[in-house]
Amino acid sequence: MPRARDAIVLSGAHENNLKHISLSIPKGRLVVFTGVSGSGKSSLVFDTIAVEASRQLNDTYPLYLRSRLPHYEMPAVDMIDGLTTSIVIDQKPFHGDIRSTVATMTDLAPLLRLLFSRCATPSAGPSSAYSFNDPSGMCPVCSGLGKTVRFDFAKLLDTEKSLNEGAILFPGHQVGAYQWQLYANSGLLDPDKPLCQWSEREWQDFLHGSGVIVPIRNTTGKVWNDYTLTYEGFLDRIERLYLKRDVNAGSKAAQRILRDFTTECACPACRGARLNAAALESRLFGFNIHELGEMEIGDLSAVLERLENPVGASLARRLVRVLHSITDMGLGYLSLNRPCRTLSGGEAQRLKMVRHLGSSLTGLTYIFDEPSAGLHPADVTRLGRLLLRLRDRGNTLLVVEHNKAVIRMADEVIDMGPAAGTGGGRVIFQGPVGALMEQDSLTGLSLRKKTPLNPCPRKPKGWLHIRNATLHNLKNVSVDIPLGVLTVVSGLAGSGKTSLVCGELKRLYPQAEHISSAPIGASSRSTPATYLGIMDEIRRLFARENGVDAALFSYSSKGACPVCKGKGFVTTEMAFMDPVTQPCEACRGTRFSEEALSHRFGGKTILEVLALTVDEAMEFFISPKIRAKLRMLANVGLGYLTLGQPTGTLSGGECQRVKLASHLGGEGGVLLLDEPATGLHGADVEQLMQLLARLIEGGASAIVVEHDLDVIRRADWVIDMGPEGGKNGGQVLYEGPPAGLVHCPHSATARALRREDRPLETD
Repeated sequence: MPRARDAIVLSGAHENNLKHISLSIPKGRLVVFTGVSGSGKSSLVFDTIAVEASRQLNDTYPLYLRSRLPHYEMPAVDMIDGLTTSIVIDQKPFHGDIRSTVATMTDLAPLLRLLFSRCATPSAGPSSAYSFNDPSGMCPVCSGLGKTVRFDFAKLLDTEKSLNEGAILFPGHQVGAYQWQLYANSGLLDPDKPLCQWSEREWQDFLHGSGVIVPIRNTTGKVWNDYTLTYEGFLDRIERLYLKRDVNAGSKAAQRILRDFTTECACPACRGARLNAAALESRLFGFNIHELGEMEIGDLSAVLERLENPVGASLARRLVRVLHSITDMGLGYLSLNRPCRTLSGGEAQRLKMVRHLGSSLTGLTYIFDEPSAGLHPADVTRLGRLLLRLRDRGNTLLVVEHNKAVIRMADEVIDMGPAAGTGGGRVIFQGPVGALMEQDSLTGLSLRKKTPLNPCPRKPKGWLHIRNATLHNLKNVSVDIPLGVLTVVSGLAGSGKTSLVCGELKRLYPQAEHISSAPIGASSRSTPATYLGIMDEIRRLFARENGVDAALFSYSSKGACPVCKGKGFVTTEMAFMDPVTQPCEACRGTRFSEEALSHRFGGKTILEVLALTVDEAMEFFISPKIRAKLRMLANVGLGYLTLGQPTGTLSGGECQRVKLASHLGGEGGVLLLDEPATGLHGADVEQLMQLLARLIEGGASAIVVEHDLDVIRRADWVIDMGPEGGKNGGQVLYEGPPAGLVHCPHSATARALRREDRPLETD
C-alpha cells in the first residue's frame, strides 16, 4: 500500500451509493474523476474526502473556535489516510447579499478604497469614506443601494372612484376592511367624493396625515368602543410596513405585493453610484471610484498600470496582479461593480480561484467541481493552464469533470460507474487517459467518439424575428431564429448569448418557455413521485387495498414516525463538538410509523414501493395514470431514479431532463434552454440530444445557448455571437447550418471546431 505521504488512501467508502470502495489517489498530480451523472463521483470526492479533511482540520482548533466553525460529521468510510488541508472550489452560487459585488467577493474593494484614500484628489478622507457599505461613504438617500423602490400610484389607486367605490386597490384595503375604515371613517375625507376631485389638503391628509383616533366597526355596523386606531397617512403606512424593512425577510405575500405595486429606479441623488457626493467628487486619473468600478476589468488594469505615485504604486501593482488573474480566467469582460447575484455558477467558481493563484502555499489539496462549467472551449485552454500552474507548485488537484479537454490534461483519471444510482458507486478504471480511451466504459466510448457536423439539417417551419436589440452589450442586433428545428446560440462567455435568447427573445415572445437547470421540488421532502403527481394515487391504492386513511401512507402526515416526525434521523447537538446524527431507532430510518408499514399493496409496503426505481415501478403498477407519468422519466434516461429519492439530490442536468420530460407528447411550443449540457457526461449529452430530437419531431422548437461542441455540431442552425466578451461582443458573427460555421474567420467557436477537440493546441 502506498505511504500516506505519497497518496490519499481510503478503504471501505460507502457514502451514498459507494460500494465499499478502496482507492489510492496519488498526491502532487492532477487527478480527474469521471463517470455519468449519479455514478458516485461527488460522493467520493466531496462527501468523503473533502468532508473528512475539513473535519480533521477543524479538530485541531480549540473548542472555542470550533464552536464557530462549520460542523462536519464523519463520512461513511472505514479508513482514510494521507489527507492534507483541502480547499473546495465548487459551483454553488455565491450567497452574498444585495451589496455584494465582484470587488467585494475578490477582496479588491478594500485595496481600491485604500488607493483612493491615499492618491485621489480632493480626498474624501479614510478608505471607509469610499465605501457604500459604511455610513461615512454611502449615499444618504438610498443607503448605499444605488436604487430606490417607490409605490406606483397608478397601481395603488383608481382616482376616478371614491373610497366607497373601492378607490384603494392595495391589498387589505377593500371596502369594509378595517384598513379601509381607517380612512373612510376618519372624518378627514369625504368617502363619496372621487379622488380626482380632492383638494390639495385632502391629498395631504390622506397620504401623510396623523393623529386622529378612528373608530373601527365590525361587519354588523356596531361600534366597538374599545377598538380604535390612530390615523396614519396611507402612503406613510404602507412605506413603513413594506419599504422600511428587510424585503427578503418578509413573507412571500409581502414580496409579491412589492413586486406588483412598486417600481424600482436609480437613486435620484447618486444616480446609481451608491456613494455620497464627497466620495464621487474624489478622482484618480479623472475617474471617480464608481467610474473605475464600472470599467471592464481588462480596461481597469490598463488604467491602474499608469499610476506613478510612489505612495499608491505598490497598491496599484497588487490590484493589477489580481485583475490580470481574472482576465486569465476569461472573465475580463466583468466589472468590479457587477453584483454577485448576477454571476453564473461557472463565473463564481472561477472568481473563487483568484485568491489561490497568488498563494505561495504548497502541499494543499484543491478540489474542483466541474471547473469548465459555462466555459467556451477557448476558455478551457486558459483554465487548463491555471490548473497545471497550481499542480506545479506542489499541490494535489482533485477535479470532478465531464469536459473532454480537461480529462485529457489529467495525470491520472479515476472513472466511476458503470452506471448511475444503484448501478454505480464503483471504481471501474484508474490510470492514464490513453488507457481509458481503450476501455469500453461509457467514458472511454465518449472520449473516442467523433461527432460529425450535421450533414442534413432540418428545414425551418417559420421564423422568430429580433430587430435592433440593444440589451446589455448587444450592438443593435437583428437576427431571425428558425422554428421547428434545433437552434444553438454559441460564443464566448459574455458575448451576448443569454442576453439575446433569455433576454430579448423572451421579452418579444413571452409564450416561449425557459427551462432552466434549477432544482425542482418545493421542500426537502419532495421526491420524483411527488413531483410527478403520482404519490397521491399511490397512497389511494394502498388505502383502498387496506381500508384505511390514505394519509397513513405519508411520512409528512399520519404515517410519520412519532419519534423523528418523518425525518428518518435524530440529530443530537454536542455543543462545541460535531453534531451526531443517527438513524431514528424507532423507525430505523424508514420515516414511517409501524402502523403504516404493516399494510401492503401488491405484496410490498409503502417503503418498498418508494425504493423501486422508475423502471421497476413501471413493471409493478398497472394503473395507466401512474405508468404514463413514469414513462416520461424513463424516456429521458432517468429510469434509474427511485420514487422516494429526494429531489434535492438530483444534479442540474437531471433536473432539466425531468422538466423536459413533461413536454413529451405535448403540443410543441418554443423551448429556451441555457447550457443544458453543463454537468452532463458524454453519454448523458447523447440522451439529451435524443430527447430534443423527439420534442422537435413532436412540433417543438428548441433554442439552446450552449458551449458543448458536440451539441453545436448536431444543430440544425447556429447563431454565433462575438467576437469576444463584454464590450467587444454583442455582434452576430454567423447564422446558418453548422457546416458553414467552421469557415467564419473571426469566430472562436469556429476555431474550436477546426481544432477537432484539441483545445490546448492553437491554429
